[in-house]
Amino acid sequence: MTPVYSAVEIAREAWGDELPDWVEALAQECQRTSQNKAAQVLGYSNGAVSMVIRNKYVANSQGIEMAVRGALMSESIDCPFIGMIGKDVCRQWRIKRKRGVRANRLQIQMARACSECLHFPDQEIEDNGND
Repeated sequence: MTPVYSAVEIAREAWGDELPDWVEALAQECQRTSQNKAAQVLGYSNGAVSMVIRNKYVANSQGIEMAVRGALMSESIDCPFIGMIGKDVCRQWRIKRKRGVRANRLQIQMARACSECLHFPDQEIEDNGND
């Protein structure tokens, strides 16, 4: 019989001493709920979450890291336009700006504010299409 490993054990094995705190938080959430539920909370696919935990995610991990830090670790950022927001919320606003979403006045104002943000100058945001 093949032993069953927890998500945290898999992450520790895959990352070794270099295990980032946000990957450990992601693995803990997968263990607490399920990998599929964690993926849904973050707006990423189940496969992307699995690859991150297994240290096989080849895309830029900044987007999923921000999603984890905001949604699972309660980290926030001081948005110059609307004040303290979760890092995951910041990422969602930046994706809307990138996609050109301008459905209401707030989205128009946020698109302008995000394009001038001091936190992320000239930085591309990973858009996985799941948000």
